[in-house]
Amino acid sequence: MHRRRFLQNAGLGLPSLAALTSLSACKAGPTEANPSVSSDSERVIVVGAGISGLAAARHLADRGQGVVVLEARNRIGGRIWTSGKWAGMPLDLGASWIHGIDSNPIAALAAKARARTVVTNPDSSTGYLADGSEVDGAQAKAIDRWQSKMEDALSSYQDDADKDASVRSVVERALRWSSLSDDDKALISFGLNDYEHEYSGSVDRMSALYFDSGADIKGKDVLFPGGYHQITDLLASGLSIRTGHVVKHIDWDSSGVTVATDKDTFLAGHVVVTLPLGVLQRGAVTFGPGLPANKRTAIDKLGMGVLNKCYLRFPKVFWPDTDWMTHVPDVDKYGQWEQWINISRVTGRPVLLGFNAADFGRTTEGWSDTRIVDSAMGTLRTIFGSDIPAPVGYQITRWASDPYACGSYSYNKIGSTPSMRDSLAAAVEDRVHFAGEATHRDSYQTVHGAYLSGIRAAKEVAD
Repeated sequence: MHRRRFLQNAGLGLPSLAALTSLSACKAGPTEANPSVSSDSERVIVVGAGISGLAAARHLADRGQGVVVLEARNRIGGRIWTSGKWAGMPLDLGASWIHGIDSNPIAALAAKARARTVVTNPDSSTGYLADGSEVDGAQAKAIDRWQSKMEDALSSYQDDADKDASVRSVVERALRWSSLSDDDKALISFGLNDYEHEYSGSVDRMSALYFDSGADIKGKDVLFPGGYHQITDLLASGLSIRTGHVVKHIDWDSSGVTVATDKDTFLAGHVVVTLPLGVLQRGAVTFGPGLPANKRTAIDKLGMGVLNKCYLRFPKVFWPDTDWMTHVPDVDKYGQWEQWINISRVTGRPVLLGFNAADFGRTTEGWSDTRIVDSAMGTLRTIFGSDIPAPVGYQITRWASDPYACGSYSYNKIGSTPSMRDSLAAAVEDRVHFAGEATHRDSYQTVHGAYLSGIRAAKEVAD
């Protein structure tokens, strides 16, 4: 049921400012006829310079189509964001992995960009229990056994149920939660939180029927030691991109589209909207004649999840030389700092990356940086002892609080169906086209899904 094996953690990782290509030479200027209005009935406007928007613009520009990309941020990449805060150590605050390199278009782009990749191995993992002791063979078998029971329970429910329910409710009912010991509850909770890291939504709201409806991912997972920005830089090269333009309103009629930002108004024949699902849900951008009912329903019912990161830089390495580390907390600390990746194996520097997903990931966004680091260090000291060194630096994400993301990536919430992603992707009156990871029915939550959605929208325009 998992697209990746249990304990193989996911994350559409998310970058502080990266070493991005210069956009100053790429910005489109106002027309000579009217300095406040850019007009061209043959032009296409792309809203958003994330991977889907850049894919759409690149596809159209390479075929001679006039394209202008409007981006609210003062950088490109969207939820791909490579931090250059630490010299010589680019870190991805957004998307981190190519998930499944077999026949993956992002792998092909990486080769074109000559971007080095490093495999992360799910079998290279060290586990720890609530008291900090290392998971032994018997305990590892217990974790696997409970995971198998959870997967069986969810598979049976998908085969037989005629109505939706939450992942948690199905698992707890099938495993007779109230009769279990605290130790077993902790192991099951650890498995439930793994679903949250994989899919970004809370298991209290994740659809038991459709949470794993995406296509299987084939091949190894790889990271970019030089940062994911190498992919977005490649796509953006030579494009007309206007950063710092916050789109407010999109209107259309039989003659074309009008896109109003906080700085200007743009006219074109078509618009490709790549706003994240969370931004559409927030209603920050209004649509002139209104969106079709089935598209509004899809926006309302699909879920936007959270996966946040906390990079901790230390003066030395004090952890094992494995790719992954996992921690099984007590039940009353559900979802707190359960998954870590050893970034030193990628960067050669003493850095750990901790993840927090779903409800706890949202909770930490309201904390100060100091409180988040102290919380993370509490877990690390439980595992490695109170005498480990304090971090000399940190980098923290808050994707749900980002007004231009409103979350990390989409998931299938109770009451939603996979077909709603088709409704979200559908063009409106052959003028307004939609792209983004949430619009890809088979590969939502992934960079390659977002990229392919941009190509699909560009082809709609070209056709």
